[in-house]
Amino acid sequence: MSNNNLLIDLFCGGGGFSLGAHYAGFETALAVDVNATLSSSIPLNFPRAKLVNTDLAEADIAKHPDVAGKPITGIIGGPPCQGFSMIGKREASDPRNLLVGHFFRNVAAVKPIFFVMENVPGILEEDNRKSLDLAMEVVGGLYKIVGPLTIDASEYGAATSRTRVVIIGFREEYCDAFDETDFEVFKTKRKPTVHDAIADLPGPAAAELLKDEFEWACYPQEGGERVSRYAKAARALPKYNLGWKVAIEQLKQGRLSGNQVTVHSPEIAKRYAAVTGGKRDSVSKSYKLEWTSQCPTLRAGTGPDRGSFNAVRPLHPDEGRVITVREAARLQGFPDWFVFHPTKWHSFRMIGNSVSPYVSRAILKLIASKSGAQKIEMPDAA
Repeated sequence: MSNNNLLIDLFCGGGGFSLGAHYAGFETALAVDVNATLSSSIPLNFPRAKLVNTDLAEADIAKHPDVAGKPITGIIGGPPCQGFSMIGKREASDPRNLLVGHFFRNVAAVKPIFFVMENVPGILEEDNRKSLDLAMEVVGGLYKIVGPLTIDASEYGAATSRTRVVIIGFREEYCDAFDETDFEVFKTKRKPTVHDAIADLPGPAAAELLKDEFEWACYPQEGGERVSRYAKAARALPKYNLGWKVAIEQLKQGRLSGNQVTVHSPEIAKRYAAVTGGKRDSVSKSYKLEWTSQCPTLRAGTGPDRGSFNAVRPLHPDEGRVITVREAARLQGFPDWFVFHPTKWHSFRMIGNSVSPYVSRAILKLIASKSGAQKIEMPDAA
């Protein structure tokens, strides 16, 4: 891959934003996140990327030795959004809101050809929008701004209806002009369903697990008719310097990670099984997935600093249980070679916080077409 397509991924988390960027022809040179646990799989999935665990409120990325003097083409990132979220308690004074400003501060210092920032729709609420506009002033005059755009992941090939706000900036001397209408060509003709995404996967008790910290399970030997185009894309081996060699070897043998069981009591399992598709369990409020629809937005839960609350996980369409990590990953748009964390809690947080790779692929494909970057094809599930 050409070294003029290098990116920095700020607030990288588990790497969903970077994955879509790789499929669009870019390569993450530096991935930055304060949370070492939630970014722990970056070195496995992106073996050529440098992971730096640091507080971006204090860091000057332009001076980092892996950045200084290198031709950084773009900066991508999704600053923590809990302070802007419509779910739960929103506080204008939440210190996490200030991280949007530190995103733009680092963009202004590095001066890449483009940047892409992702966040929740709540960032467009009146008070939050004022803070956003103030934060963006630091890049005023240098970048042509596209957005804020509201994007639904299901319209770009993911099996989840996840709405996010995206702001893009590009330097007109290096990039051909585009606007929000140019994204129409990347929209899928048919929204993938829950069935497309997970019908071919093993359940947590469908096969004996190969026991190590990731607990590998085999694809079912029967049910080949359930392997949709979406699932075939997820099963494909990685290319272009992506992937952990252990996960790649397991996938070649028909095994994948993320199938750990969540143990429910017989009473709870029976109650979950009785919930009608498209409705919520009266006690846990878990939403029952429907095979023919999309998954609603997957939530991340909170970290130890916010009480360590598990997010409400969707229920499997047929079985009396919550979905597995791998099922959540498929719904969000991650391939089967992609690994998360050995524990379910951290894995679900990684997935719930992530940008769908299908969304980032569409955004970065457009930018690549306008900036001359080399395109790399992701298996197409649409």
